[in-house]
Amino acid sequence: MTAPIQSAQEPVLLSGSIHVLLQFDVSEEIRLDRLREIISAPTVRQPALKHPAPGYVRYKRPPVVEPSEPLVLETGERLHGEIKYYDYGVVSVLLQHPFSGPWDSLIALTSRWTWETDFAAHASQIVRRRLETVSPALIKPYSEWLSEDYLIVHVRHITGMPEAPELIACHGSRIAQVVRGDTQPLSRNECQEVLQSSISYYPTDLAIIGWNAALVYDTPSGAEAAIQLLEYANSQLLEFRHYDDLLTRVLDEVYDNFEQRTGLFTGFRRAGSANRLHAVLLDVMELTEHADNAIKFLSDMFAARLYRLAAAKVGVPDYKDLVTQKINTAEDLYRFMVDQFNQSRAFFLESAVVIILVIELIYLFRGKGF
Repeated sequence: MTAPIQSAQEPVLLSGSIHVLLQFDVSEEIRLDRLREIISAPTVRQPALKHPAPGYVRYKRPPVVEPSEPLVLETGERLHGEIKYYDYGVVSVLLQHPFSGPWDSLIALTSRWTWETDFAAHASQIVRRRLETVSPALIKPYSEWLSEDYLIVHVRHITGMPEAPELIACHGSRIAQVVRGDTQPLSRNECQEVLQSSISYYPTDLAIIGWNAALVYDTPSGAEAAIQLLEYANSQLLEFRHYDDLLTRVLDEVYDNFEQRTGLFTGFRRAGSANRLHAVLLDVMELTEHADNAIKFLSDMFAARLYRLAAAKVGVPDYKDLVTQKINTAEDLYRFMVDQFNQSRAFFLESAVVIILVIELIYLFRGKGF
């Protein structure tokens, strides 16, 4: 269906909601069964997909969700939302605020919220208050948190209800400004860079994914699925950032150990470091697999493509590659330290045998052999 042509005087109006996503890596793991007992909260519902069964997305361990206390900004804007607890230690706060007006108003609002409003500081206070209550469900909580933030603009209605190709053709430059959070018009090349990260299932829906924001033009149920997948992709990014930091610290300690310890029995002294490194490697590989397999795409190829696009734009593959490289480096170092230990042990045993033979020879020549 072709959208009606608008007169030059008639403004284009949009309505929908802006979702502010804040995520925090708070612990190594969250026991969701214990958490449900504490807060009596349901698990998150499965995403509503573009087409019916058998294609759907399934969480391996669905996160627990509860309403969040409202967040009131200094400007008086009031945001409501929810908190999700993922079993791999991530707490997600998703706040939303309705909007209605022309493109210029939406661009100004998203730019202000992207660059001038410290949502992470506000949301972290909400999370800390909640964790005081649910702390028995946390396994190895962290004193310092890594965090990620992301902005999702859901356009539910636009004047004329254009289809996706027409929306991009007529308003592509403004969409690029919303996704980039920029109040100034972008160059043609930059607009093309933004708009090429788009995906549609029907002619009437559109998702354009950026590294720190996304615009979703869809029905409420269709947008819900896209928002959940964006939320999951950002939680994975947070986890791989944590593993990257952890492995960096562990490898730095091993390198310091190599510089400080030299000598005949260095291999024995490095045995403890090798064991600690191996323990960390096992933990990281287990937790990485846990986070990587937290959600499954069964038959729904569009959801899988949407997730891959979102993950690529926010940087999940890049951090996953960094973690994989550091795991490989750590494994090589572990094998090297084990070899050093085995060489030191062999040298010690050979030395002990030689010493015993020398002592026996001394006693033999003195007439006191055994």
